[in-house]
Amino acid sequence: MEITEIVVYKLNMKMKYPFTTSFGTEQDRQFLLVEVKNKEGLSGWGECVTSEKPLYIEEFTDSSWIMLNKFLIPQVLNQHIEHPEELQSLFSMYKRNNLAKSAIDTAVWDLYAKSKGIPLAEALGGKKSTIEVGVSLGIEEDIQVLLQNIEEKTNEGYKRIKLKIKPEKDVAVIEKVREKFPTIPLMVDANSAYTLADVNILKELDQFNLMMIEQPLTAGDLIDHATLQKQLKTPICLDESIHSYEDARQAIELGSGKIINIKIGRVGGLTQAKKIHDLCQKESIPLWCGGMLESGVGRAHNIAITTLKNFTLPGDTAASSRYWEKDIIEPEVTVDNGILTVPTDPGIGYEVNYDDLMKHTIEHKTFN
Repeated sequence: MEITEIVVYKLNMKMKYPFTTSFGTEQDRQFLLVEVKNKEGLSGWGECVTSEKPLYIEEFTDSSWIMLNKFLIPQVLNQHIEHPEELQSLFSMYKRNNLAKSAIDTAVWDLYAKSKGIPLAEALGGKKSTIEVGVSLGIEEDIQVLLQNIEEKTNEGYKRIKLKIKPEKDVAVIEKVREKFPTIPLMVDANSAYTLADVNILKELDQFNLMMIEQPLTAGDLIDHATLQKQLKTPICLDESIHSYEDARQAIELGSGKIINIKIGRVGGLTQAKKIHDLCQKESIPLWCGGMLESGVGRAHNIAITTLKNFTLPGDTAASSRYWEKDIIEPEVTVDNGILTVPTDPGIGYEVNYDDLMKHTIEHKTFN
């Protein structure tokens, strides 16, 4: 592949409903899309799953825009690339900025699969034709609204419900949820809202038969999570602590958790995600694919990676209609009774609707 043109789009899309976590509430999503083109006229698409503010990790939309424009795109433009894995060495001189790196990495993977005439899932080595998916629900001030949302998503067939929690919106909330839904597959996500001083609160969650507690402690931490896991019956799932293969390796050696959530953007792209997958499969650590409130482009990449063998737990790749009045891809991602059918067309298997893309684009820049 020779990358002859790259276009970066900055979008602002309004979600159907506000989404509240321990970080705060988000409804307007500001993020980037990257389109890479080869001389044959094929386009590959990647999504930079940032937010306007650096709340989840240190990156945010404007910082990734600069990183892409000034540093990463010049490393790729007009380069002859045999395989997407080569981007790892091209980007290795630059520290972190994984969301920006992932945007190009995923776009090049899409282009690579299209140039071979095969689905992205197949290019990655995935074998599944369908995947089970769950849904993530934000914090609600009114418990009745939350219970209604859970009932709605359970009736739609989602295979797992994830609830966001934070201090004072945790044990009492989950107790009421379990009273109404005693047997549904249920997990909680703290987004780093707790410390080891909260161990007694977190131990109370053991009584609710949860699949896991996701990222209870500080982002990046491995040592305190290992200390906490020894005191909990419920498995800890690491999210914001895993940014690389080395993080995953160290977490496994330390016993920092029993499950890992892979987010393609957080680990720097599909190549790193696949490498972490292979390690976890070898070490018998179950995986699932987390969500970043993606548009259909990022959602399509999540689908592809989830076809790998060791993604054994339902991920967060809900239907497009869960978040958007109208997505920017055709067809939209749909879920039938908690099952998503993996597309078989070349690349990500979905087409970007340029009219809808430009409707939400507030800035774009072309490199050739």
